[in-house]
Amino acid sequence: MSTAIEKHDIHSQRTTIRRHGFMTRVTHWTWAFALFFLLLSGLQIFNAHPSLYIGEQSGFAFDNSVLSIRTVRGTDGNAEGLTTLFGRSIDTTGFLGVSGPQDSRVYQAFPGWLTVPSYHDLATGRVVHFFFAWLFAATFISWVAASLLNGHLRRDILPTLSDIRGLPGSFFEHLRFRFHHDRSYNGLQKISYAIVLLVLFPLMILTGLAMSPGMNAAMPWLTEVFGGRQTARTIHFVTMLLLVGFFAIHIFMVFAAGPLNEMRSMVTGRYRIDPEPAEGGAER
Repeated sequence: MSTAIEKHDIHSQRTTIRRHGFMTRVTHWTWAFALFFLLLSGLQIFNAHPSLYIGEQSGFAFDNSVLSIRTVRGTDGNAEGLTTLFGRSIDTTGFLGVSGPQDSRVYQAFPGWLTVPSYHDLATGRVVHFFFAWLFAATFISWVAASLLNGHLRRDILPTLSDIRGLPGSFFEHLRFRFHHDRSYNGLQKISYAIVLLVLFPLMILTGLAMSPGMNAAMPWLTEVFGGRQTARTIHFVTMLLLVGFFAIHIFMVFAAGPLNEMRSMVTGRYRIDPEPAEGGAER
């Protein structure tokens, strides 16, 4: 983040600064693009065996799934969608397991409009998924290297003790939709971005590698770290859900805080901040 170039806006009494560097903006949009296709192609792959397990053992001979999305025959003879989580089953007909209009029902875990491709094609789904997985990983490595060199990681992502102490206040201000457009991220933003960038992103990459037969041969210890391929697959799926939740909240906050200013900062790097309080507590 650089604030060397500043321009004072007389009409709005705000200052426009250079908030996001080129590398931050490029990696941001590359991740957004890659994660979109990773999600949809990943659901295509999941549809091939819509169950998750803990441990090494899995398959039709075992009844040890922690999550399953199935199509079953109901008491009236019609197909129903049934989602089972930790032994508790929920009828999800119309959403999961069985979806679509009555005259063109889809009998799979996730509906076609949520998968790439939209029809059942595991081979194509895997090709798309692996391509964007490597793009995602390469972008992450580039971001880490650049952020260490330019100080972005230390300055803008890693929370300080002051950020942590101010977290409750920042949290309640966000709940009240009171947003401050400052030069740097607040404590809540730093902690959120740190969790995503330094925990969820690496976890997504490592669990993906742990499921690869090629990586199992080269680094068998990686699969063991996660307790087996099936556990790695489950962690991979849960991490995906957490990222989807984060991005949904992130997009909502962008619109709530002022979409033009927020989007401009991530496209051009320029960000309009609030005026700093003048002496005596009044704003200039």
